Amino acid sequence: MPARILNGNAIRDQIYSELTGEIAALTAAGIRPGLAAVLVGENPASKIYVSSKIAASEKLGLASINVTPPATISTSELLAIVEDDLNRRDDVDGILVQLPLPPQIDAKKILEAVDPAKDVDGFHPLNVGRLVAGRPNLVACTPLGVMEILRRSEIQIEGANAAVLGRSDIVGKPMALLLMHANATVTICHSKTRDLPEVVRRADIVIAALGRAAMVTPDFVRPGATVIDVGINRITDAALAENLFARFPERLAGFRAKGSAVVGDVHPDVANVAGALTPVPGGVGPLTIAMLMSNTVRAARLRRGSRIHATARS
Repeated sequence: MPARILNGNAIRDQIYSELTGEIAALTAAGIRPGLAAVLVGENPASKIYVSSKIAASEKLGLASINVTPPATISTSELLAIVEDDLNRRDDVDGILVQLPLPPQIDAKKILEAVDPAKDVDGFHPLNVGRLVAGRPNLVACTPLGVMEILRRSEIQIEGANAAVLGRSDIVGKPMALLLMHANATVTICHSKTRDLPEVVRRADIVIAALGRAAMVTPDFVRPGATVIDVGINRITDAALAENLFARFPERLAGFRAKGSAVVGDVHPDVANVAGALTPVPGGVGPLTIAMLMSNTVRAARLRRGSRIHATARS
């Protein structure tokens, strides 16, 4: 039996519907949640990402502030924008600094300069520490989105064996912590893990976040396991496409028409082994943006929510 496809777009729409009510309550109290996106330079991929985030903000009725300094900006100049402007603005509830930053900028300094109460990416050490302690406030959007997919798809997390492939600060580590706090037994896998397919095959839930196209092949996956594909990789090699899409003629035809295709870290053939699987595109990606919106609303509620009660009393 082919895997059940976990539709990220449908789950995103559920979350947006719920956020609409929260935003309406905040707006009635005179609070319009605001997201500031800092895009340095003209990186084409970054421009697409930021545009999609701004579009989602506007669709939900959030205020969006676009900050676009030139690629030549220095670390001190960018710090001034974050610390002296965005951190101090009451109408800015969330600050998103789009990565990667130009090489002359100390990205770590910039991310740590963001007010933790406005850190809607969940990257600030204070927010990471809260997650470690089991007292999360603002959590990295992609792992948070994966948890929404699992819960809303009624995938059993408590007591499950989970394998997280990848140990990045942005996905792998916070993903493992969220699963652990949900009472899964978690194994973190990486490039030095011995007998990687054998280790992953023990898992009921597999989270693939390695950044390598189609690395997770069917021999990694226990029949019936849930596989969440976090990867987004663009391929242009025709021979690779022939291999990946040998059993998927429509996808192969799409590659031939465009000369490229987007694939995840999971081989398409895993769909014939897994019990449930997120597609790429249309799986985790929509949830990453949805959780950015959710974090922005949460930040507004935590920062300015007391005014709702004050308005109700008056």
